[in-house]
Amino acid sequence: MSDAPRIVVFGPSWVGDMVMAQSLFMAIKARHPGARVGVIAPAWTEPLLARMPEVDLPLAADFRHGALNLVERRRQARSLRAQAFDQAIVLPRSIKSALVPWLARIPVRTGYLGEMRYGLINDVRPLDKAMLPLTVQRFVNLAADRGAAPVTDYPRPRLSVDGAGVDASLRAVGLAPPERPVLAMCPGAEYGPAKRWPARHFASLARDAAGAGCAVWLFGSDKDTTITADINRQSGGICVDLAGRTRLGQAIDLMSLAAAVVSNDSGLMHVAAALERPLVALYGSSSPDFTPPLSKDAAVLRLGLQCSPCFERECPLGHFRCMEDLAPARVMDALGPTIDRHGARSGAARVGGNAGEGLK
Repeated sequence: MSDAPRIVVFGPSWVGDMVMAQSLFMAIKARHPGARVGVIAPAWTEPLLARMPEVDLPLAADFRHGALNLVERRRQARSLRAQAFDQAIVLPRSIKSALVPWLARIPVRTGYLGEMRYGLINDVRPLDKAMLPLTVQRFVNLAADRGAAPVTDYPRPRLSVDGAGVDASLRAVGLAPPERPVLAMCPGAEYGPAKRWPARHFASLARDAAGAGCAVWLFGSDKDTTITADINRQSGGICVDLAGRTRLGQAIDLMSLAAAVVSNDSGLMHVAAALERPLVALYGSSSPDFTPPLSKDAAVLRLGLQCSPCFERECPLGHFRCMEDLAPARVMDALGPTIDRHGARSGAARVGGNAGEGLK
């Protein structure tokens, strides 16, 4: 491979995973400063990729989920063949994801073995799950030479936003630049309800934050509108409900204005971390031992019950204590130093304690 190779990464199909994949793009550029990096992923990822300076060529690939789509894959392979890539790095571990780089005759096709992909992947890497417990570590190690010792360190994702884009996103949703510190809340989690902090807890936190001088903005997709509407109703209508009103790029731009973010373990949690916003991440059924927020300014709150993490979409025991028992006061306590730092309290009583390790 030349000193300035052309490398195409076959990316993941989840917001959080794509944010973590930026660490791989960074690692490629660090190793090959002149490399041309393409990323092939669903079209909805384009706003994310546009905010990653390491990505030179975003390539849309919208295959129907669960289908072989052989005709479409052959068409995509012909397009890639014309780009003359030297290497493909395949992050998904399915056999379908390995078909296009093989059909495109990309000489080096790198990835973990997955679903019996011998031949389709010709640069097979062993996966030491004990040495590389984090998803981001597994991504980054695919940038290294074959046979190299596993590397546990990784660059942290960092999304880029510009003032003009932020202004345009504010206008698109009819907002003026905020005059008070904004607490962004992300109450959704597409995987399932077991990852979602209860709406009444978010509402309680919203009231406390507003009382401390903050504006509260609710973020989410159109799938989250029922949840955000419930939070706004229970909080007395004090929130700006943006769920379903923004495209992904606009949500990124608007979240960059937040003084702090509170989020379930979701794609938007990873976006907030990559925007380097002070973050409180709430974990119940899932675990930060695999996909933590990749930021030094993030606090992870979880109860660590004997039954968690269960990684189920719904609580298998029916009590949902891992989230129900995570009190709003504890989250507000974690936010306290950040709210104070932004001068939002205006003389209100300071929330004590240091439950939010990582928020300073």
